[in-house]
Amino acid sequence: MTDSHVLWIEGRMMAGHVLVLVLLWAGVAFVLLSVVALARFGDTFLRLHALAPAACAGVPLIAAAVAVDQGAGRAAVKTLLIGLLFAAGGTVTTIALGKASWQAERRERE
Repeated sequence: MTDSHVLWIEGRMMAGHVLVLVLLWAGVAFVLLSVVALARFGDTFLRLHALAPAACAGVPLIAAAVAVDQGAGRAAVKTLLIGLLFAAGGTVTTIALGKASWQAERRERE
C-alpha cells in the first residue's frame, strides 16, 4: 500500500467518525433540551409538546449515529428501522396522550 492510499482511507474514516459524532450530539441535544423543557413546564400539553422532539428527532438521530458507526450491513438496517419506529411511535403516542388529556380535562369541566 502506498502512503496516499493509507491517507485516503484514514481521511474517509475521519469523515465517518465526524458524521457519527455530529448525529450523536444532535440527538443527545434534542433529548437534553426536552428534559429541561419538561422540568420547566407545568401544563400537561406543554409537557407533551416538550417531549415530542426527544421521541421524534432525538432517538432517531442517535439511532442514525449508531447505524453509521456500524457500517453497511444488516445491523445498520435494523438500527435504522428501530429509529424509524421510535420516530413514528413517538408521534403517535404524543398525539394519543394529548387527545386523552384533552378529553379528561373536558370531562372535569363538565
